[in-house]
Amino acid sequence: MGKKVLVVVDMQKDFVDGSLGTEEATKIVDAVVEKVKRFDGRVIFTRDTHGADYMETQEGKNLPVVHCVRDTAGWEIITPLEELRKELGADCYNKPTFGCTRLAEDLKKEYEKGGLDSVELVGLCTDICVVSNALLIKAFMPELPVSVDAACCAGVTPEKHAAALETMRSCQIQVKG
Repeated sequence: MGKKVLVVVDMQKDFVDGSLGTEEATKIVDAVVEKVKRFDGRVIFTRDTHGADYMETQEGKNLPVVHCVRDTAGWEIITPLEELRKELGADCYNKPTFGCTRLAEDLKKEYEKGGLDSVELVGLCTDICVVSNALLIKAFMPELPVSVDAACCAGVTPEKHAAALETMRSCQIQVKG
């Protein structure tokens, strides 16, 4: 176990049914829960994390909707996945921006020691944080098979979801589902 990694990106209350929630996000919850339960490898979670000063940040100026502020209800991973995270003892990376360089760096160290065969990503939002993390991981480890399960991802809109999947395909990230 550990040779395969599943990264569950930002399955947080604010992105599912909170301040930035969408119908598409709520529709993938059961599929993501099942994916985590069935995954034969290590599972890692990420959590979008902002401070009280969010509106003063560049992201806040470009997306003026307060979300995922540390220690608020919206910042929390949705209940069924948080329960699974605790049960599995899975790591969770709090990331201040779309992509998590610390996650990519940690995975690269594992890869260089021969402890990583593949990385698969699922979660929210396909066109922002999923694509950012997939591209970072692929850039850090160009020979590592990286994939995304389209059926376990949702974008800001269905059109942006499809566009992000196409971008990932162009960058040699396998799109499943």
